[in-house]
Amino acid sequence: MQKFIQYLKDVRTEMIKVSWPNREEIIGGTSLVVTLSIFFATVVWIFDQVLNRLLSIIVSS
Repeated sequence: MQKFIQYLKDVRTEMIKVSWPNREEIIGGTSLVVTLSIFFATVVWIFDQVLNRLLSIIVSS
């Protein structure tokens, strides 16, 4: 039990040292992730559509 209590004390000490992001940093990071996700999803969708049409042309000929 003593080891567990010491563990919790150590966790508390380390949590005080953590540099937490502020609200603006969180919003900026989240916006970047959402924007890049939409961008790459769109690029992959366009690439998929082009390949699909090319394969359709190849198979039908």
